[in-house]
This record gives sequence, structure tokens and C-alpha cells, in this order.
Amino acid sequence: MARQAKKAQPKSLEQRLWDAADALRGNQEPSEYKHVVLGLVFLKYISDRFEARRKDIEAALADPNSPDYIPNEARRQTFLEDRDEYRSHNIFWVPTDARWESIQAQAKLPEIGQVIDTAMDLIEKENPSIRGVLPRNYGREGLDKGRLGQLVDLIGSIGFTESDDHGSDDVLGRVYEYFLGQFAGKETGKDAGAFYTPRSVVKTLVEMLEPFHGRVYDPACGSGGMFVQSAEFVKAHGGKRTDISVYGQEFTDTTWKLAKMNLALRGIEADLGDRSADSFTQDLHPDLRADFVIANPPFNVSNWWDAKLQDDPRWKHGTPPSSNANFAWVQHFIHHLSPKGTAGFVLANGSLASTSGGEGEIRRSLIECDLVDCIVAMPDKLFFNTGIPVTLWFVSKERDGNGHRRRTGEVLFIDARKLGKMETRRLRVLDDADIAKISDTYHAWRNHDGGYADLAGFAKAASLEEIAARNFVLTPGQYVGVEEALLDDEPIDDKVNRLVGELKDVLAEGELLEAEIWKNLRELGYDV
Repeated sequence: MARQAKKAQPKSLEQRLWDAADALRGNQEPSEYKHVVLGLVFLKYISDRFEARRKDIEAALADPNSPDYIPNEARRQTFLEDRDEYRSHNIFWVPTDARWESIQAQAKLPEIGQVIDTAMDLIEKENPSIRGVLPRNYGREGLDKGRLGQLVDLIGSIGFTESDDHGSDDVLGRVYEYFLGQFAGKETGKDAGAFYTPRSVVKTLVEMLEPFHGRVYDPACGSGGMFVQSAEFVKAHGGKRTDISVYGQEFTDTTWKLAKMNLALRGIEADLGDRSADSFTQDLHPDLRADFVIANPPFNVSNWWDAKLQDDPRWKHGTPPSSNANFAWVQHFIHHLSPKGTAGFVLANGSLASTSGGEGEIRRSLIECDLVDCIVAMPDKLFFNTGIPVTLWFVSKERDGNGHRRRTGEVLFIDARKLGKMETRRLRVLDDADIAKISDTYHAWRNHDGGYADLAGFAKAASLEEIAARNFVLTPGQYVGVEEALLDDEPIDDKVNRLVGELKDVLAEGELLEAEIWKNLRELGYDV
């Protein structure tokens, strides 16, 4: 019987937008195009949200049964242009010439680039919270205006409003994240994709930390993914976005702008400072003491040192080596924790065992001061810009309580290297079950009456004495041991005979398939 052709799955909104980006890309670098496309997506979204709010106001003003009803049509128009009617609902005010309808009407004109640049200017002037953030330079010579017009048309065909089939007002967040991930995968070079932490890594950190309430800080915030996931976590557990206060800092200026735009679209109020800046030499939140620090700092940075950092009060556990910033980040996080705060962050695996430049002594001090709470070894290929395996660190103050079980004198080690599935040839992802396995183990160990028990090959609560005996090396594999082999009661002779039989069946099936392939090729006229 002839096989039925496999029905193609309809493209998701995110995939359609990605196609739009490719339509425009041409010979341009992905690192440049992400700003072009994300800027347009932002423009379309706020314009749609503005129009939706405008329709709501218009309907209420014209409805005789509405408390807002105004019989006089001229007066209604006045209210429709009242900026406060939009801002009070967290809607950006969009001037007439910056509305998508106006932009799309000019998509085929050669000056479409200047039209978009002007729209960005107008929006920033009316909305101080995003001043200096929106991308410009759409009118530059190197950007093909024909392709730009096509991109405007494509993005214009996709709705972002709540009445659209894609659902809620978080749609752009999904689009934004999808785009960031796709661009991160397209970029090349040493810093490729560094602005983006894959969702499964972010989600693992957030599910373990459980930032229900308080101040959340990320001093290497990239495009803001940690904050978005924290807000989603709060919302998923019945809280409000305002239950957390968000503080961040980012060194790369274009990435800082992406984060500002990302958070603005999510309705997340965040203090990312008034500019991009280096967290070591220009700490924009020097007095902040956060309840949660969540971060994925750049790995093994070798050019971070500045002479003025020599006697910095952050280096309580030892001055980090100028050749590697890993333990500078760790101590920066601890410095900014509140007396009951907990930090979860990503580090390169070398920090678990390195002794160079005094790193071994710093790590030992952190352990002896009872700050290290949990170490999770993650599988490789989780990041776009590097295939190296990484570790999640959790450090916590007041480990003799802070709402959880007293955990002084012990550290939980989790070896999650066998979890995850390859999504592409280059990228592995952890699914929800993988993330739950890691976070549930941590919570079972951390919580009162959590019912925790060591699991050979996966989790082990080790004492400080055990860690000292291993020279303060924190590699989880050294503590969790080897997974117990699954036992069965099948006699060995029976098992061999069964496996031989299965092998014969497979080989016979292979011969049949091979014969079928040759036959088909001959029928197609090939001389084989």
C-alpha cells in the first residue's frame, strides 16, 4: 500500500517571524540583524497594544450603558488622545506617525528606513522609560530597503493582540525569546550568543531558587531572561509580578538595550541602571542586598582586572586571579546577597577543582564559611556559544534556617550529566521532567521533612569532612558514586540465546531492506 505523504505541521508564530528575519538577512550578519528585526517586532507589538486599548476606550465612551459614556462625539475624540488613558494601563503612547498602520503604508517606499527611524524617535520622546533603548539606523545605506519593506509586510501580517489566536499578551515574550535563541545559534565567533541563556538552564535555576517574593538581582543580565523566567515562576504560583523587585546590570550596550526592551514588553519594571556598565569597576547597585541572585556570567574572562579593584571589599575570601574572573563573580554575588539571601549561578567546570591563582584557597574559604549549598553538574552542549559542560552553583547565607532545614556542615551534590536530549546536532535541552528531577531533589534535601535520601550516581549530601578529605574539590562525580546496575534474574545462557535470536532477526530485516533498495534503484533506471 502506498504510503501517505506526511502532513506538514503548520508553522508557529515564532517560526514565521524567524522566516521574516531570514527574508531580510541577505548578506548581513545575524548579530546586526537581530537588532533590526527585534526593533520592528517591538514596534508592531506596542502599536497593536495601543490600538487594542484605543478600541476599548472608544467602545466604552460610545456605550450608553457604560459608566464612561460620553454622548458628545467631539469630546470622545479628546479622551481617545489622552495619554493617561493608555499609560494607566501600562500601554505605551504611540504617536500617529509611529503607528504600524502608518509604517506599513510606506513599506514599499525607498525611504522606509527613515520612516522607521523617525517612528523610533517619536516613541522614545513620548515614553521616557525606553529613552535611548530602541534600535536606529534603519535608514543606513547597507540595509536593502526592498528587503526591509518585505520584512515590514511579513511582520505586519502577524497579530500580537489578545484577540489573536496566539493568545495572551505574553506572545511577544515568546517571540522575543525564540528570536534571541535563533540569533544566538546563528552567530559565530568567541562571543556568539553570549547575550542569551537557554531557557532550560534558566528554568532550572529559577525552579531551584523559587524566587516567590523579594529582590532579584542579575549583574550579568544579558537580554533579561532570568528576570522573565522569575516573573513567570511567580505568576505560575499564584503571585503577582510586583511580588519581586528586579535589579540588573549588563556590560554590553546593545544587549542592555535588548534587555530593557524585553522587560518593557513583559510589563516587568526593572532597575538596570541608567546605562550599560562593568559590574566590577562600575557597580550600579553598590548598596543593593538581594534576596536572590540569578546569573550566568561570562565564563573564564581573562581581561577583567583593573588596578582599582586591588583592595575591593568584595574579595572577603581572597583576591581573584587577574587571569580569570570566575571567583570575582562568585564573590560579587555573595557581596550583594541579603543576610538570608541565596544565589544560583552558572560557572565553568574548572572552578570546581582549580587551584591556580589562589582559586583553590577562595573555594576552600567559601566551603569553610558554610556558604556553598548545592553543586549541580550539568550535561554538555547546553549553550550556543560553547559545548563545554557547566556547573550550577548555589550559595546561601544563614543556612541554619532561612525558612528551610538547617544544612550547615553539608553540601548537596547532584550529577545531572546524563539528563537532557539533543534538540539539534549542536544543542542539548533539558525537558520539564529533567528539570523537576533536579529541583525536586534539591527541595527534598533543603526542606523540612523533605524525605531526601542519597541516590547512587545522582545525588549525595556530603559532609565538610568528606569535602576536606578531597582537598575541597567540588566535582559532583567524586561524591555521588556510580549508579547501581539494574539487576535481572534471567540466566546468562538464556539471555545470550535471546540476544543472538534478536540479532539474527535484525540482520535478516537488514538484508530484505537492502534488496528492496537495489530493486528500487534499478527500477528507476540506475545501473547498479
